[in-house]
Amino acid sequence: MAVVGGETLLARELREALAEVKPAPRVELISAAEDGSTILTAEEEETAVMSPLIRESLDGAQVVFLAGTPASSRRALKVNPKGGPVLIDLTAALEEQPAARLRAPAAEPETTAETGRTRVAGGAIQVIAHPAAIAMAMLLSRLARYGRIRQSMIHIFEPASERGKKGLDELHRQTVAVLAFHKVKGDVFDSQLAFNLLARYGEEAPEPLEGVEQRVERHLASLLSSYPDLPMPSLRLIQAPVFHGHSFSVWVEFENNPGVEAITKSLAAAGIDVRPDDPPSNVGITGQSGLSVGAIAPDRNQPRACWLWMVADNLRLSAENALAVAKESL
Repeated sequence: MAVVGGETLLARELREALAEVKPAPRVELISAAEDGSTILTAEEEETAVMSPLIRESLDGAQVVFLAGTPASSRRALKVNPKGGPVLIDLTAALEEQPAARLRAPAAEPETTAETGRTRVAGGAIQVIAHPAAIAMAMLLSRLARYGRIRQSMIHIFEPASERGKKGLDELHRQTVAVLAFHKVKGDVFDSQLAFNLLARYGEEAPEPLEGVEQRVERHLASLLSSYPDLPMPSLRLIQAPVFHGHSFSVWVEFENNPGVEAITKSLAAAGIDVRPDDPPSNVGITGQSGLSVGAIAPDRNQPRACWLWMVADNLRLSAENALAVAKESL
């Protein structure tokens, strides 16, 4: 296997997930650098060598994870030979390619022996859905098993790590600057994020927050198309001043509200970590798999509705779904 963008947060999460696979696959790290240079990086106590992104670097690989920048994903597609390795895109840069397919195994309907998924062929493009879309599809599809959903509304609190290491570094610098009463500078968010919530980024931000919101909505709509009786929720994406982990405030109206106790039991039976007495946090979910839900409460003004609080490690969720797709390719 090969990982393009071996220096990124996503690539690190992928390597940790791959290290848990037995037998461990051989992984080649490929730099996302635009100049095609070979890069040496310090990885804990070892030095990692990253190959340049050229056609020869992909030779022999069965699967290539695209975990760098959108630009590096497009370059990887360009140099990938016909019938070459499967491209698993975690940057969503290739989602508009005619052959691309949006994927999220954790949120897809369970297959049976009669309808088992076929092996992913060489040269295919598999785009991993935005982790917030994956988390919401997982929750809603499991809730719908126990009560028909009429409508839902979800506030998504986006972590800085979704903007990569640059996002983390900028939030750290801003936090230090605010505490020191210094002027706040921002290239990623182009606005003060430290000790603040943002409904939009500044005008000079490389990617507008509304563009991310539209991508989340688009990916969720695609995932929910596999569940025809499940209505699309209303969404609002908010940039939170946190380093890691998505948080979600979820409001769901049922045809017949099953009640807090039944919802708690049903989600736990579906494999979701439910914490009725100690609501989960984005800090506590860091490095953990799956979803964690808590603070489930009835809506005092709407008897058919209830509130839920959900958290998920965005990087871990993306990496595990990418690995699940990779297993279909081997």
